[in-house]
Amino acid sequence: MIHGASGNPQVLMHPQGQATAPSNRKVVPATDDEIREKYLERAIRELNCLTREIQACPHCPRGNLMPVLGSGHPQADVFLIKYSARPAEVEEGVAFYGRTGNALMKSLKRLQIDPLVVYGTLCVKCPVLDPVMADPECIARLVEELAIVQPKIVVVMGEDALTVVNDLEIPLARPLDPDPGVLQRLTPAIESLFVPSIDDALDDESAKRAFWSAFRMLGQWWADLPPY
Repeated sequence: MIHGASGNPQVLMHPQGQATAPSNRKVVPATDDEIREKYLERAIRELNCLTREIQACPHCPRGNLMPVLGSGHPQADVFLIKYSARPAEVEEGVAFYGRTGNALMKSLKRLQIDPLVVYGTLCVKCPVLDPVMADPECIARLVEELAIVQPKIVVVMGEDALTVVNDLEIPLARPLDPDPGVLQRLTPAIESLFVPSIDDALDDESAKRAFWSAFRMLGQWWADLPPY
């Protein structure tokens, strides 16, 4: 049925100008799958728009290098945040690429978490010489990225990333404590888990153990997640 500006149903006309009788045909409501598909399409459009804005951003002194963008499912349940990119991520332009990505995939596999429900991104997306050179306006785009994906949990990797998340103006957010492996409430709708930096765990055995000790809580959270 078509509605006019007043909100009342408009009446379709005969060629002679006479009004037809209202149709008795019922409108079939959208299924849950169709609704989810619409939300997914919107998330993809919004992430693509955000990507173009980040690529065109003039604030950070990154020269000819392209920003390192988030990767994963546009409506992921699990949202991973680390502070800045490693060389392999800069070269590929994708967060969690290379050794970091391999380590993450192995960890997710051990926890029996489907990588398709995960989205990973960086606080500092521009490959500047020193991450502190990144413009605060660029880092603040993380709030928009989080709002598009709308995850159920945010995993904050490393104290630098934790500082950024606590400084961001995330609506209804509570400050997170640097307590590795402890589930916390970020917002009324989003839980959070702080873990040590995954990048530091790549070449140091004690750092690797500390990361895994905290990160495995994500597996327990995933196992307790109610089914759709």
